[in-house]
Amino acid sequence: MITSIHNKRVSSAARLKKRAMREKDRRFLVEGAQAVSEALATPGAVVELFHTLTEPNDGSSHVRSADVMEAATRAGVEIVSVSPEVMAHLTSTVTPQGLVAVATFVDVPLELVIPSEGCIAVLVEVRDPGNAGTILRSADAAGAEAAVFTRSSVDVYNSKTVRATAGSLFHVPVVREIEAAEAVDRLRGVGVRILAASADGRTSVYEADLKGSVAVMFGNEAKGLPPEIESLADDTIRVPIAGAAESLNLAAAASVILFESARQRQGGASLADVVAGAAHDIRSPITALRGFAGTLLTHWDRLDDSQRHTILEGLATDAARMEVIVSQLVDAARLRSGSLRLDPIPTDLLEAARSLGREWSGWSGFDLDVMGETATALVDPAKLRSILLAMVESAQWWGEEGPIRIEVKPGAAPTVRVSRAGTELDAAGADALFHPRPPGSKGGSKVGLYVAKGLAEAHGGALEAESQGDIAFSLTLPAAD
Repeated sequence: MITSIHNKRVSSAARLKKRAMREKDRRFLVEGAQAVSEALATPGAVVELFHTLTEPNDGSSHVRSADVMEAATRAGVEIVSVSPEVMAHLTSTVTPQGLVAVATFVDVPLELVIPSEGCIAVLVEVRDPGNAGTILRSADAAGAEAAVFTRSSVDVYNSKTVRATAGSLFHVPVVREIEAAEAVDRLRGVGVRILAASADGRTSVYEADLKGSVAVMFGNEAKGLPPEIESLADDTIRVPIAGAAESLNLAAAASVILFESARQRQGGASLADVVAGAAHDIRSPITALRGFAGTLLTHWDRLDDSQRHTILEGLATDAARMEVIVSQLVDAARLRSGSLRLDPIPTDLLEAARSLGREWSGWSGFDLDVMGETATALVDPAKLRSILLAMVESAQWWGEEGPIRIEVKPGAAPTVRVSRAGTELDAAGADALFHPRPPGSKGGSKVGLYVAKGLAEAHGGALEAESQGDIAFSLTLPAAD
């Protein structure tokens, strides 16, 4: 174990904290289990790996660290054990995770980026490393073609930028050290349309055509794009803001634009599709409400108290069902327009699941088995209820036997899993449930899971389906640290 910060190997790595040394060696530091594991998945990217055996607070990262070291061994990367003091010297974080890799530069020249049907993010004078790293991470998640860091932007190999990418630096082709005007000229020369993101852009991002080969320029956090660069664009686009906020954070606005581009490329559902899919869902409880009310009006004197109570329970159930459907349509409209507002607070997922279980049993007479451990997520409680309702209803419809199980698991990304035994759906059929379905198609709500998935992603989480013999829906949300 190396215990001295003056050790030659340690000094060679520590000097990579300085940009001049990074440029000279064409190497940089990667910190943390997640980022290092992504670097190891890139052949030849990692040169050496420093680690310390400090026990993590919750024990979960220790397993991850062991997995990363095993991957490094398989890749033939030399592993160097160091003391906590040396690890602190190598890292830029207050509480090091115990893993630091030395990696080679991964950027590519612009001519190697071959535009197809994807979006290219072009960063111009973006100086905040956290914003730059988050934009690159969003570009990865949205399936972007590449990210271009123009010469006036922060160094992509800055430790804070690398950390903010959470490993996405090794997934997306990155171009650097090129002038903005040159990048625009060369991209346009190979058929790429150029758009400029601006707070007062001419076209709403939801009305702009983001399909095909398109590059979007994102400017400085405070000043936006320089006028001479913005003037090079074919059009300017904006993220519409319905509330009182003056503007969005740069990384947030870029994420909205990148994901809207991805949605358009995938042929995302229009609001008309959503409304059409919900038409039958709305009609059924309305018909039932009319029937119950008519029976009470015309047969009141002939009904005994028990019969009246049963009908009133039916009215209450269908009214609650209508409330859910209308809420889903409102959320769908707000998701489509970019005007969805969330009020996330630390929320006990296990208690939320138990509350829903009591509510669902009262509506449907169908019991839910709720189990697991206390897990606190940062989520809007009303939206969480809507997501869970969609998951439970779909599990009831598409499962074939036994109770519906809800299992809550804590962790860095708390999970709620809703399942039921047996299903006729294959993987493609399960995935299709997340799209609005036409009226008359089998299986409960036609839009519930579509809206639920959008709400989950709006929180920074995810909603996925599994169909390996049973049907299951897994919701992950950000932990309330």
